[in-house]
Amino acid sequence: MKVSVVELKNATLSALQAMGAGLHESRLVADVLVQADMRGIHTHGCVYVTIIAERNEHGLLNLPTRIKTVTDDSAITLIDGNNGLGQVAAVEAMKICINKARKLGIAVTLVRNTNNIGFLGYYSQQAAAEGMIGICMTNAAPAIAPWGGAEPVFGTNPLSIAVPLADSFPIVLDMSSSVVARGKIRHAHRLNEKIPEGWALDATGTPTIDPAEALKGTVLPIAGPKGYGLALMVDLLCGLLSGSKYGRDLLTFHRPLGPTGVGATFMAIDISRFMPRDRFETLALEYAHAIRNSKKAKGVDRIFLPGEIEAENEALSRSQGIEVDSQLVEKINRLLEEKGLSIRIARN
Repeated sequence: MKVSVVELKNATLSALQAMGAGLHESRLVADVLVQADMRGIHTHGCVYVTIIAERNEHGLLNLPTRIKTVTDDSAITLIDGNNGLGQVAAVEAMKICINKARKLGIAVTLVRNTNNIGFLGYYSQQAAAEGMIGICMTNAAPAIAPWGGAEPVFGTNPLSIAVPLADSFPIVLDMSSSVVARGKIRHAHRLNEKIPEGWALDATGTPTIDPAEALKGTVLPIAGPKGYGLALMVDLLCGLLSGSKYGRDLLTFHRPLGPTGVGATFMAIDISRFMPRDRFETLALEYAHAIRNSKKAKGVDRIFLPGEIEAENEALSRSQGIEVDSQLVEKINRLLEEKGLSIRIARN
């Protein structure tokens, strides 16, 4: 079904406020979740509204979110998310990076003791909008085994890099260290659908197309041992270095088992310290055109840049409404009713 962007955002905002989140953070988190759905990244969208509600009911979220600065030293910052909403800590971390990069050329901010931060392209694009290259990564609960293993040790541990282009949306790489985001396996499980071969192994280390067995086992890393190495390095940079949890100690956000202990790393690089911003963005745009116009393989009509499909989905959602699961709308409406709110999401 399709729903209005405004309605979905207002409903999400209202639900978050009813849980005890402040107005500012509710607006921010609603924007992150709804933008994920607008871009077609439904695994990181408003499906999290009911998950947040469940964690909050079990006393596993500190709302409103109160962030604490632990270290503030030149280009380096460390903040504590205080087990609040991860999106709030993530936006603040990238804001700090952008402000410091203006003065110093580059800045790095680490976040510890936070929760799921949603789709990473939101934060890397914060920097791209300011004429900077934005980089961010985060760890997550164990889902990937070390190469050759059958026991999950690392999360899907995603990475995002955004680069601005002249008069265009930025190039946005936003990828996990796994072949597929674990949320897609959860989605298949909810819909009682099979998953493609090559996505996951069951608990014995055997390939499976059963999402229930996959959730008990491991997700396969991208490019075999290379993806395993990437997941490990993201965990070291986000979890261990920040003083947060890492490896097997991280807990999933999807079940009320305890504080997740997620860590994240953010970086902003001021392009103007290397060359004029407009020259870089123009050259990058020309490079993008060259990539799009390069020789296509047989049967291919169009070559996309990273983030291009999502940007077009977002534009379409603004004009025609957001494609969302009708079951999700029912769950959110039910939550709003339970919270004594009159607002509801209507079909378009």
